[in-house]
Amino acid sequence: QAQLVETGGGLVQPGGSLRLSCAASGLTFSNYAMSWYRQAPDKERELVATARSAGGSTNLGDSVKGRFTISRDDAKNTVYLQMNSLKPEDTAVYYCNAIHRRQLAWNYWGQGTQVTISS
Repeated sequence: QAQLVETGGGLVQPGGSLRLSCAASGLTFSNYAMSWYRQAPDKERELVATARSAGGSTNLGDSVKGRFTISRDDAKNTVYLQMNSLKPEDTAVYYCNAIHRRQLAWNYWGQGTQVTISS
């Protein structure tokens, strides 16, 4: 059974940084594109960043370009989201997602981690 576990959320002041981690188990990590989504209260879930499988490219959402970085360590089955210059509007629950590069039905979510940006 595939499992994704996010860690690293918390309360940070505006302008601060956080690094989220998502550890995957029960799947062949290198075959999965890994993404971070976020959902703020009363808003739709938003794609933040994607790191494609097999050393593929990364993409960032327009709202986080220049501030966030996504990376993956296939040896550790982990994907990271480095978040810098955080703003109050970054406040949300952040979710990790894994989707197989060919079998799109093999799609898994973590439980989410809360990120709150406030002074």
